[in-house]
Amino acid sequence: MRQIKSIQWCAVLFLGVCLLVSAATGQEPFRPDAGKFPPLEKAHSYRGELVFVDHANRRGSIRVEGAGMYFRNSPHPFAMLPYGIVRYHGAPADLRDIPLGTVLHVKAFLPPDPNTSVVPVLPVNNKTRDADHNRGRGIFPAENHVLLLEDEPSYCLRNGLVWKLKELEIQKNKGKLVASRQPSAGKSDASEDETMTFDAATRIWRGRELLSVEDLIADGVWPVDGKKSLDSQIALIGITWKPTPNDIFTRFHISDIWLDDISIQRASKSQTETHKEFIRTRWLPAWIDTVAYGKFGQATVTATLFGGMDSSLYADFKKGSSAMMNSVADTLKHNHGAYGPSHMACRGPILDVIKTPGEVPLGSSGIQIKFETDLITEGVRPGRVVRVWPGNWPTVNVPREEYINNKLEERFPSPDIFPHFE
Repeated sequence: MRQIKSIQWCAVLFLGVCLLVSAATGQEPFRPDAGKFPPLEKAHSYRGELVFVDHANRRGSIRVEGAGMYFRNSPHPFAMLPYGIVRYHGAPADLRDIPLGTVLHVKAFLPPDPNTSVVPVLPVNNKTRDADHNRGRGIFPAENHVLLLEDEPSYCLRNGLVWKLKELEIQKNKGKLVASRQPSAGKSDASEDETMTFDAATRIWRGRELLSVEDLIADGVWPVDGKKSLDSQIALIGITWKPTPNDIFTRFHISDIWLDDISIQRASKSQTETHKEFIRTRWLPAWIDTVAYGKFGQATVTATLFGGMDSSLYADFKKGSSAMMNSVADTLKHNHGAYGPSHMACRGPILDVIKTPGEVPLGSSGIQIKFETDLITEGVRPGRVVRVWPGNWPTVNVPREEYINNKLEERFPSPDIFPHFE
């Protein structure tokens, strides 16, 4: 009896600890509902280094930051939700645009349907578990389906933050820099200083110039060696991770420094143009809200376009213009056709373009299109994901890895591609 009571007490204590840890680490686990954009405030947040990308299936692995020895943290698989948004340099992006090693901020949820997850499904309380081998807590959260994936400058621009550069120590074109992330307007908060490394490969952007550490030394801005105060100079930075000597287990590395608005605006513009060309050849994703069926294959389809794209892409969807619509998997790979998305697509006019009033949830554009076709296909059904072409974009043949050709095993790619670490 005494042993049972002891076990019961331990169970109660463990549950209490889990609840306290859950409260400390963010929201309770949340699983998105089909056909609804999940609220951002219910997402679990973490950050880490991008170490693997399977861009065709919109998934990859991140080495998640924890309180332990960072180099021991096993890569943690993640998958983008169909409406999940990627941001790089403050602009829309695809996973293929982000270099491996980039440190990213993650907003993620439990798998919407564990039975069709393209990454391993983990215990719901995984973010409260402490890993062994001195790795720390929360490095493999069950929230591995991502709504928002963004690099450091994107995160800062979205949240109105900047980095204040305080001091550097340099020798032979490399060294350490002390900085803190602060609000861009108003009083500074009590954010702790963070020490990061830089080296001769670190890129410094100033106006339209690309500079190196060596250039700043030659101009007398930075010393050849020793320490120098930077007087809380405002900048945005790109962060990566490199193995660090002297048994320092978690110290991040600066890949880029943007010293002014012009420099980051130019980086954002370049990335925006890259993404616009990508979407024009792959079509804009959406999901089907309703289908009103007529006779002999005719149907009127209402669809909500996904968010996170440049406004010029949405502007191409106009009432009265022609359109094509093709069903895709949750990975956004085309289901039908072997010669490109237009091969087996529904065709017809856009009857209306409707903008949703009020606040639009992240993942949605807030724009609905009403589309009529005289030959509806099997995959265009309520709740299903599609890609839409607005009439004035190019029609191209996408590479083989980006379409399914009606093969079920490609519609639900196995998570076995990811290694199992101890």
